[in-house]
Amino acid sequence: MVVLTEAEWTARRDRHRERVRRWTGPHHERKATGEKHPVLDFLFSYYSHRPSRLERWHPGPGVVLEGDAAREFLKWPAYGETADGVALDVERFAEARQPTVDFVRRLLGATARRAPRLGCFGLHEWAMVYRQRPEQVRHNAWPLRLGSAGTDAVVDASRVQCGHFDAFRFFTPDARPHNTLQPTRETQVEFEQPGCLHATMDLFKWAYKLDPATPSELVADCFELALEVRELDMCASPYDLAPLGYEPVAIETPEGRAEYVRRQAAFTARAEPLRAALLELSVTLRHTSAVSS
Repeated sequence: MVVLTEAEWTARRDRHRERVRRWTGPHHERKATGEKHPVLDFLFSYYSHRPSRLERWHPGPGVVLEGDAAREFLKWPAYGETADGVALDVERFAEARQPTVDFVRRLLGATARRAPRLGCFGLHEWAMVYRQRPEQVRHNAWPLRLGSAGTDAVVDASRVQCGHFDAFRFFTPDARPHNTLQPTRETQVEFEQPGCLHATMDLFKWAYKLDPATPSELVADCFELALEVRELDMCASPYDLAPLGYEPVAIETPEGRAEYVRRQAAFTARAEPLRAALLELSVTLRHTSAVSS
C-alpha cells in the first residue's frame, strides 16, 4: 500500500480537476447557451460519464489517503477506513462489480491479442447517413461535403467492413447489407480489434465503468485520447466541419485514405499502454474477487 499525506493527495486531486476542466468547462458553457458541437460534446452525450464525475478524483487501489479531509471518500461505499487512513476496499468493490470486471477483462484481453486492422477508412459515419433524407441526418446542422448523392456513391463504391457493434447499430437499414460483417452485442468480444477507432474511444468507457477503482489520471488519459480520436472520426466523416476548424480527411480519395490509415495506426499505438493498464486493473480486481470467494 502507498500512503499519501493529505498535502500529496489533495495536490493530485487538484491537478486532475484542473486538467479535465479544460474540457468540462467549455461543455458547461455550450450547454448553458444551447450551443451544440458535433465533435467536442460527443464524449459527454454518447457516453454516460457525467462531467461532474470526470472532475471527481479517485486514487485507485493500493493507495491510502491520510488526513481528516480523506473522510469525504467514505460517502462512497467502495471506500473504508484503515489504520493509516482511507482507502478503496478492493475486495468489496470487486465482489459488487464482478460481472463488469469480468466483461472488461475478457474484452480487453481478446482485443489486445489481435493484430490491428486498419482498412475501414471511417466509413461507418458514411453508412450512418446512407440514403437518408436531409432531416434524418444526425448532425444536419452541418452540410455533407459531397451532398447526399455523392455520399451514397462513396458507400456504394466501397467495401464497408465495420466490426464494432456500437457503430454498426447506427447504420441505416439500407447500409447494413453493405457491411461485410454483421456484429452483435453477443459477438462483441469476438469482433473487437485494436485498430478500430471506436474500440480506442471505448477505453474511456471501460475506464469509467471500473470507477472508482480506476485511478482518475488513467480515466483522464483515456478521455483525452478518445477526444482526439473523435476529431479524426469526424474529419473523415461526410460532414463539412471546416467552419469549426476541422479540415476534412477525404477518404473518398487515395490520399485521404492513406492519411486516415497513418493517423489510425498512431492512435492504435497510443491506445496500447492504456488498454494494458485497464486490463491489468481488471485482472487484479478479478483475482481479488476470486480469492475473497
